[in-house]
Amino acid sequence: MIQTARGIGASSGIAIGKAFVLPSWEWDVPEKKMDPSDLAKEFERLYEGVRSSKDEIQYIKNEISEMVGKEESTIFDAHLAILEDPVFMNEIQGIIQRQYKAAEVAVKEAIDHFVTMFDLLDDDYMKERALDIKDVGNRLLKHLLGAPEITLPTDANPYILVAKELSPSQLVHLNPKNVLGIVMLMGGKTSHSAIMARALGIPLVLGLEGKLKDPIQTGEKVVVDGEQGHVLVEPSAEVLAWYKERQRVFHHEMAELCKIKSLPAVTTDGHSIHLAANISSTRELDIAVQNGAESVGLFRTEFMYMDRIYPPNEMEQFTVYRELAQTFREKTVIIRTLDIGGDKPMDYLQIPEEDNPFLGYRAIRICLDRTDVFKTQLRAILRASAYGPIKVMFPMISSMEEIVAAKRILEESKQELREEDQAFNEDIPIGIMIEVPAAAAMADFLAEEVDFFSIGTNDLVQYTLAVDRMNEQIAHMYDPYHPAVLRLIRQTVEAAKQKGIHVGVCGEMAGDPRAVPLWVALGIDELSMSSRTIPRVKAAIRRTSSADSKGLAVQLYRCRTKAEIEGVLGFESIPLTAAFEQAEAAIKYINPELLEQ
Repeated sequence: MIQTARGIGASSGIAIGKAFVLPSWEWDVPEKKMDPSDLAKEFERLYEGVRSSKDEIQYIKNEISEMVGKEESTIFDAHLAILEDPVFMNEIQGIIQRQYKAAEVAVKEAIDHFVTMFDLLDDDYMKERALDIKDVGNRLLKHLLGAPEITLPTDANPYILVAKELSPSQLVHLNPKNVLGIVMLMGGKTSHSAIMARALGIPLVLGLEGKLKDPIQTGEKVVVDGEQGHVLVEPSAEVLAWYKERQRVFHHEMAELCKIKSLPAVTTDGHSIHLAANISSTRELDIAVQNGAESVGLFRTEFMYMDRIYPPNEMEQFTVYRELAQTFREKTVIIRTLDIGGDKPMDYLQIPEEDNPFLGYRAIRICLDRTDVFKTQLRAILRASAYGPIKVMFPMISSMEEIVAAKRILEESKQELREEDQAFNEDIPIGIMIEVPAAAAMADFLAEEVDFFSIGTNDLVQYTLAVDRMNEQIAHMYDPYHPAVLRLIRQTVEAAKQKGIHVGVCGEMAGDPRAVPLWVALGIDELSMSSRTIPRVKAAIRRTSSADSKGLAVQLYRCRTKAEIEGVLGFESIPLTAAFEQAEAAIKYINPELLEQ
C-alpha cells in the first residue's frame, strides 16, 4: 500500500529496495521461582551468563573496530561497563536473593525497572541509553535461556532493514553490502545505533512510531531518505525516478567530497574561511583530522561530567585537554567551560528541578555559584595551555557582570598556579558564546572584554524565537533563517569586526552548506561543525565567489520573511526536471503534508 511518513534523518543518503522486517530481540520469561537451597547455583548461573556476555561483547568490539574504526567500537565499552555496574548487578542479585526468583526472571525485571526509569526522565540522552540497557540485558538473557540470536537474511539480495529498535549488538552483525538502508520506529540521532549507522555509511531514518498508517511488511518496496527523514512505501514510478536521480547526485557528491578533503577552504576569488570541528571527546580527534578540520572550534567538556557519580578531578581533565593541545599543536583548540543544566543535568551537583530548565539555572550561572567545580576546570585548562594554543570559552553569557566574574575566577586560578610553579599560557585567549539575544544586543560592549566570539546558533534561534525545537507541536517554527535571527547575527559580527576580535559560528547553521554565501558576505572568520559535514561546507566555499556575495548581506537584511531570505540565498535555485515535478505531484497526492514538512 502506498504511504509516506517523515521521521528523523539520522544518517545521510538515499536507499531504495525491498524491506526486511526484523523481529524484536526479546524473549518471554515466565515467572519461575527456585528453592532457597539452590541460591548458590543460581548465582553461579548468573555469573557464568555475565562472563559469556562479556566475552561476546569484547569479541564484537574487536570485530567491529575493523569495520567502522576504533572510535565507534568504543560503544561496546559502555556495554561492558553496564555488566560491571554495581547498581545494575545489585538489582539483579537482590531479586534473586530476596524473592528466590530464577536468574533470567531477575534480569528481565531489572531491565524493565531501569528502562522504565530512564524513559521517565525528561532527557533524550538518558532515554537513548535505555536501549543500551535493553541490549546488554537481552544478551545476558540469551545466554541464561540458551536462546538463538535473531538472524538476518542469509541470501545475497540487498534489503532495507526495518525494526522497532535496533541495538548496536544487532547492527554489528549487518553486512553493509547487503543492508541498503535502515528504518527504525524508535530512537534518536545520538543513540549508539545511529552513530554506528553513520560510521557504516548506511542511510537511516528513525522516530517513525505512530507515523505510518500500516506497518511496513517484508518484501514491500521502500525508499529511505536519510537526509530529509522521509520514508516512502510502495512509491509510484514517478517518485522512484525522482529518488533514483537524487541517489545518483548524492553518490556523485560523496565522490567529489573525497577529492577535496585536503584542499583549502577558499572561495573562487581567494577569500578563506577557517573550518574547525565540534567534538565531545578525544576519540573524535582522528575523525576530525581525516575530514579536514583545521582546528577544534568547540570542545564540549560537559560529556566528561556525564554518566558518573562525581565530577572529574583536575588531573583527569588536564590529561584530556593536554591531548587535545598536543594533537593539534600549531592549531587552536577552543575549550568551552562546563555547559550543564537544561538538557544535561548532573545528579551529583544537586541541581533542582525546574519548570523551564533552558531558561534556568545552567552553564555559566552554575559555574559562578560552584566556584570549586569551575576553578578545578579552569586550572586544568590553564595547565594544558602550556602544551599548545588553547583558548577558553564561557557559555550562555547574558551580561557584562558574568564576564567580569568569570575572568576574575580565571585570574585567581592563574595566581594559584603561579604560586605552585605550574606552567601555563599567561595570555590564554578568552572568548564567549553568543547564544542569548541579550549578548547579541550588547555585543559591542562585550567585545571590549574578550578576544573572540563564537555564535551558537542553536540556542540563539531557540531563545530569539521562543521555540523549543524538541517540542513537536512548534518545531516547524524553529527557523535559523528567520529575519530576526539573521539581524542578531549581523549585529554580533559587526560589533566583533569594529573591535577587531575574531568571530566564528559553532551551531548547526555553521554546517549548512546553503548558508555559506551568508558567512562569506559577513566576513565570518571561522565555522565550526560536526566533523563529517566539513567536506560539504568546504565544497560550498570553494564554489562561492566573495565578490558575488558582496551585495548579499544588504539584500538579506531587507527581507521580511523566510521565503524572501531563502530566495536571496538561492535555496530554490536548482531547477526541477519534468520527472521531478511529476514526482513532487505524486508525493503530494499520496501525502500533501510531506512536502510541507
